[in-house]
Amino acid sequence: MENIRQTTERIERETLSQYAVLSENTKGRAVFEEPCDMRTSFQRDRDRIIHCKAFRRLKHKTQVFLSPESDHYRTRLTHTLEVAQIARTISRSLRLNEDLTEAIALGHDLGHTPFGHAGERALDKCLPFDFTHYEQSVRVCRLLEREGRGLNLTEEVLDGIKNHTKGELPKTLEGRVVRISDRIAYINHDIDDAVRGGIISADDIPSDIVSALGTTKSQRINTLVTSVVRNSAEDILMDEKTAKYFDDLHEFLFSNVYRNPKAKNEETKVDGIITGIFDYMLKNPEKLTGEYAKVRDSEGAVRAAADYVSGMTDHYAVTVYSDIFIPKFWEV
Repeated sequence: MENIRQTTERIERETLSQYAVLSENTKGRAVFEEPCDMRTSFQRDRDRIIHCKAFRRLKHKTQVFLSPESDHYRTRLTHTLEVAQIARTISRSLRLNEDLTEAIALGHDLGHTPFGHAGERALDKCLPFDFTHYEQSVRVCRLLEREGRGLNLTEEVLDGIKNHTKGELPKTLEGRVVRISDRIAYINHDIDDAVRGGIISADDIPSDIVSALGTTKSQRINTLVTSVVRNSAEDILMDEKTAKYFDDLHEFLFSNVYRNPKAKNEETKVDGIITGIFDYMLKNPEKLTGEYAKVRDSEGAVRAAADYVSGMTDHYAVTVYSDIFIPKFWEV
C-alpha cells in the first residue's frame, strides 16, 4: 500500500506540468536521509526553513525603512510571506511544484543582513571577499543553522535561493517563479510603504504606468501575475508591454524612493554600526561563540565575524553596538 508521501508523489506525476520538478525526481541532499512517510522532500525543506532560527529573525530585519515606528511597514519576514503567496499563485496556475516554489520563497532571504541593502553594502565593504545576501542565505542553510549542522536542504531549493535575484537563472522553473515574484512583491509593497510614509503620493506614479498596470497595489500585482501566467510555458516570462512598464515602475521606485533623502536619511549611520561591530569581533574573536566559534576555528575570524554580523536583527545590532561603544552611566 502507498504511504501518504507516495500518494502525493503519484498525484504530482498525474497532475503537474511536464516542466515541473517532481518531488520524487529531486537531485537529493548533501547528506542522504531516508524519505519521510508523510512529506515529500520539498515539503520537508519548507518545514525546516519555517522552523529555523534565521527565519524567525526576519521579523526584526528591515525591508526598506529602518526601524519604522508603525507596525504596518514591511519587514523582511512580511516581504518573504508576500513573495511566497505570489509565487504559489503563479506555480499553481502553471501546474508547477508548489511545495518546491514555497520552500525557495520562504528561504530566499534567510541570510539577509540587518538594515536591508544598506547593511549588505556596509558589510561587503568590510570584507576581503564579495558578500551577497543570496549567497549568505545558502550558507545559512548549508552550514550555520542547527548549531552548525545546517538544514541539509535539497539541491533544487538551494539553487533557487542562490539565484533568486542576480546572475545565473535558477535551473528550475519553480526557482524562476520565485525570482520574478520577489521583484513583483518588493516593487509593489515598497511603493505602498513609501506612500504610507509620505515619501511619495500615489499620484506621483506616471500616468502611462498606471494605465498599463493599474491604480492600486492589488491591481498592479494582478496585472503582473496574469501576464506571467499567460506567457509562461518552458520559461517564466511576461509579455513585452507589461515587462516594459514593470521596468519603468522599478526605475520610478529607485529614483523617488530608494534614492530619496527623506527615506534613506538614517542609512548614513548604518556603516558605522556594521563596521564597528565587525572590527570589534575581529579584535576579540573569543566573543564569537556557538556556531560562529566553529566557523572561526575552521575558516577564520573574518568569515565568522561576517556570519555573526549578517545574522543580526536591526534591534540586536543597535543593542550590541551600544553595549560595546556607548559608555554606561554609574548607578548609585
